[in-house]
Amino acid sequence: MNTHTIAIFKRLWLSMRKHKQRLILTLLTMLGTALTEVMFPRVLGYLLDHGFKGEHTTLALWKIPAAIIGIFLLRGVCTFTTSYMMSWVSTRLLNDLRAQIFAKILSVPVQFYHSESSGRIINTIMTEAQQIVDMVKVSMTTLIRDSLTVIALMSFLLWRNWRLTLVTIVLIPTMAYLVRSVSKRLRKLNKDQLDVNGELTQVIEEATRAHQVIRIFGGQHYEQQRFDQKNEKLRGYTMKTTVAVSSTTPATQLLAAVAVAIVIMLAVVQAKAGTTTVGNFVEFITAMMMLLTPLKHLADLNGPMQRGLAAAESVFGMIDAQGEQDSGKQLGGRARGKLEFVNTRFSYPGQEQVALSDINLCIQPGETIALVGMSGGGKTSLVNLVPRFYSPDSGAVLLDGVSLQDISLSSLREQIAMVGQNVILFDDSIAANVAYGDAEPDQERINAALQAAHLSEVVADLPDGLHTMIGDNGMRLSGGQRQRLAIARAIYKNAPILILDEATSALDSESERAVQEALDELMLGRTTLVIAHRLSTIERASRIVVLVDGGIVEIGSHAELLAHEGVYANLYRLQFAG
Repeated sequence: MNTHTIAIFKRLWLSMRKHKQRLILTLLTMLGTALTEVMFPRVLGYLLDHGFKGEHTTLALWKIPAAIIGIFLLRGVCTFTTSYMMSWVSTRLLNDLRAQIFAKILSVPVQFYHSESSGRIINTIMTEAQQIVDMVKVSMTTLIRDSLTVIALMSFLLWRNWRLTLVTIVLIPTMAYLVRSVSKRLRKLNKDQLDVNGELTQVIEEATRAHQVIRIFGGQHYEQQRFDQKNEKLRGYTMKTTVAVSSTTPATQLLAAVAVAIVIMLAVVQAKAGTTTVGNFVEFITAMMMLLTPLKHLADLNGPMQRGLAAAESVFGMIDAQGEQDSGKQLGGRARGKLEFVNTRFSYPGQEQVALSDINLCIQPGETIALVGMSGGGKTSLVNLVPRFYSPDSGAVLLDGVSLQDISLSSLREQIAMVGQNVILFDDSIAANVAYGDAEPDQERINAALQAAHLSEVVADLPDGLHTMIGDNGMRLSGGQRQRLAIARAIYKNAPILILDEATSALDSESERAVQEALDELMLGRTTLVIAHRLSTIERASRIVVLVDGGIVEIGSHAELLAHEGVYANLYRLQFAG
């Protein structure tokens, strides 16, 4: 066992040691089970030597049945207690591991999701964490209980006939060598199998999420091919793993058969010499045959052990992922909302291309800034620096004169509300979506937010009103209703800084007018950054900032920039004049 494997088991032990009293009880019941294995051949040998002497038999008839029933009763109690306690500990370990992973994915930086797919994350939480727990449950039950059984039976065999036992001892190192020879291959096979399993989960997740696109663009055959390819690849790894694990069984059985044959021959020789009795031989051969089962279990343990160790590497890797750096201080209260970009430069991790270059921009409290430019100009990159989804490579972003790096993430994000073009809602009630993040929702504020977002009439017509469940990402609502519900969530938060990624883009003209009025009221007194695609939004802005290739090329009002006949005027003619 290498140091890496030892480190994994040590970490698992640290996760379980708070349940050590139950684990000690489990160990005692395993010991009880091991001792019952020795009792049965001893009772059988005693019966043969003392119970079959014809009329000279002095053995009471009730003793043997009572002993057998007592042995199996004790064994049943010990086995049940072991199973129950191991399930109790392992289920709590599973909950702890899943909770740690989930807590981590809530705190990792945004770029984490660029390298880890949602399918991979789901597979780690649901499948790989389960495989670790299965390994712990099986390995502890099998490794400890069967090892204790082997020790107890070997001790019994040595006590009854040490010469014959020497033959049996040859089995153990030989089996250990067989197990070790396939361990390395199994570890690699299981790691590859977990990777493919994550890829298959990703295909299923994408097919479920993009079902409309698949149907419209006729992608059923392509998606089926992707699924079949990953599914067949997974099957291939399963078969390779099965071959590696199963190859040890016939070799083990052959060794056992050779050992039994030799023992029987030696026992016959001893019987002729008068050094053993029928009862002694039956005791020995029964104990020896009983020894084969735990030895086989120990040999078969290699498969689930290697699967669990491969899964542990993935799970602990995700748990150990670097979280967002948060060393700032709490803000004293509600921010005024003054934002400043000072010589700000930013590029995405792992990319050489600069996303933002030398940005200098001062936004006064309550000012509305429309960000305009062609795709890839840097609009989204700029607004993503405000809630510290990313941090600038150089320069600084200030809130009320304080660098964002000196403000704690929770305190900073309390000051910000966001409505994106791609609305994100939760499979919960309308009220829960509006008051999302508020531990003590205010019913009056919820109603006021829905009223401002022009959703009150829609909610009133629903069968369960505010308590209506809206489905996965609000799929039971229309596109415009989903957009307005996201706006209601921003209205409810009542933050001093507002980020809008064209919040009215999914609305029809009538709904847009209604919601725009609500947004105008919401934006009063708030610093607002708008990624603008519609002329109506741009015209309402205090200033328009034009971004090209990550740099600011023009700043001014709609009329000023049109008169300037620069980049904005060209964009206006291309995108809006029609």
